Amino acid sequence: MKVLLLHPGAMGASIGAALVGNGHDVAWISAGRSDATRARAESAGVVPLETLAEGAAFAELTISVCPPEAALDVAAEVAATDFKGIYLDANAVAPATAERIGAVCARYVDGGIIGPPAWREGATRLYLAGDQGPTVAALFAGSLVDARVVSGGSGGVGAASALKMCYAAFTKGSSALLLGVRALAAANGVSADLLAEWEISQPQLAARSAATAKSVSPKAWRFAGEMREIASTFAAADLPDGFHGAAAVLYERLAGLKDDADADLDAVLAALLR
Repeated sequence: MKVLLLHPGAMGASIGAALVGNGHDVAWISAGRSDATRARAESAGVVPLETLAEGAAFAELTISVCPPEAALDVAAEVAATDFKGIYLDANAVAPATAERIGAVCARYVDGGIIGPPAWREGATRLYLAGDQGPTVAALFAGSLVDARVVSGGSGGVGAASALKMCYAAFTKGSSALLLGVRALAAANGVSADLLAEWEISQPQLAARSAATAKSVSPKAWRFAGEMREIASTFAAADLPDGFHGAAAVLYERLAGLKDDADADLDAVLAALLR
């Protein structure tokens, strides 16, 4: 199949590489993109095209992998090209956002990615929902992307996004909570006492908080929008949404550490307490 990938970031490049490895022709839109993005795309075997109109004319399937706050705009831009193929939104969005995207794109597949970029076996799942979900899943058969059609929620549009929201609500939400607790202890001058108590009652948390700071800080800038989509999902289910709204603010405070692989717990606490 001919596939247009929007866009080959860290995750998108691995999705593109999986499709190329399965014999599909994958293109991306190179105009205005960074040298780093170009290098990722070239490494993944993804072919550059200049304009979105050119990409839409080329593709039978378009895959969107972008920050969640841009997902609806990207879908609208593709729809404006009169694209007739399948549109897969694989972004971390609320089910309500997925439904709005589905209203823009006629042949729509709701997707959600769980796991890191797909460079090792068994690490990354792509969950799919909608009538065309099985068609898209088949494209990844035998690749490093484990594509699965969601069985719950009647399998309709929004089910894959709902699963992603539930999963990230805990993983990224608990990371924000843990870092927020460390910042709160520092603000009150009781960090040493908290660590001493944790050593007695929660011995894993000191090391976990330090590791979380190291792993989360370079990419926290991407998580704020996802936390707001999760908050919206809670609100739509008539559940309290305040926690993940607060998590979004915590992640926004870490935006200055973007791509800083050397940032440690001290740097994270300084950013949170700025």
